[in-house]
Amino acid sequence: MADAVTQVDTPVRGASSPSPKGRGFDVKRLPGFATVAWMCLLVLYAPMLVLVLFSVNDNRSVTIWTKFSWRWYEEVINNEGIQHATVLSLKVAVVAMVVATAVATMAALATTRTRAYRGLPVVYGIINQPLMVPEIVTAVATLSFFALIKQATGVTGLGYLILAHTVFCIPFAYMPIRARLEDMDLTLEQASADLYATPWRTFRRVTFPLLLPGIFAGAMLAFVISLDDVVISLLVAGPGESTLPIYIIGQLRRGVTPEMNAVSTIFLAVSILLVTFFFVLARARK
Repeated sequence: MADAVTQVDTPVRGASSPSPKGRGFDVKRLPGFATVAWMCLLVLYAPMLVLVLFSVNDNRSVTIWTKFSWRWYEEVINNEGIQHATVLSLKVAVVAMVVATAVATMAALATTRTRAYRGLPVVYGIINQPLMVPEIVTAVATLSFFALIKQATGVTGLGYLILAHTVFCIPFAYMPIRARLEDMDLTLEQASADLYATPWRTFRRVTFPLLLPGIFAGAMLAFVISLDDVVISLLVAGPGESTLPIYIIGQLRRGVTPEMNAVSTIFLAVSILLVTFFFVLARARK
């Protein structure tokens, strides 16, 4: 019996050792992946490079290069129409960002720091509704709703545009804040409660500092989405309330000009700076 056990346990000479585990699925090893990836990057970033290049072209033509010049940026800075549209866009985007981020933070806390119940998926769907419905549908519905309010009250003004931006920015701010809350360890909050801290003190001293990266990310998304919106702004904005994207579209109907290239390049630079700033801030906070 012992000899049989010994014979079984002893490895046979010349037998190959067990092969290591095979590598998992790697999309980069699929045929043609590199080609498709480079084509996508080319289609995405090549137009931006052309835009930036011809924004510093001295020639008024947007297809013929002559020499380097900052003249179109100077004209953009001195253009009163662009100045008014930029100030209006920043005003709307900042207010919408602040209000939407505050509402999104409260909604994220209410949907993550609670026991699961049957209607919770419905709540998620209601909060994320602007992401699921086509923007043109939301814009037309908002226009009709605000028209009824204006007819009943006679009140007009910029508040309607700010309110519309705030509402559709909420889900964009909600997503990263909720994701941050779901990834946070509850141990510290539970320890704070065990030490007889009030819920508000626990939020202020424990939850809020840990939640700041998600709040910054949500605020960044809300600001950029509001600053970049066209469809809702085009339908909801009243007379004299042209945001910068609406102004650019109005000018492009007359043809692409170097001034529009310069404005778009500034827009692109601001977006890159904002994303970089919030990314570095979030990393440092983490």
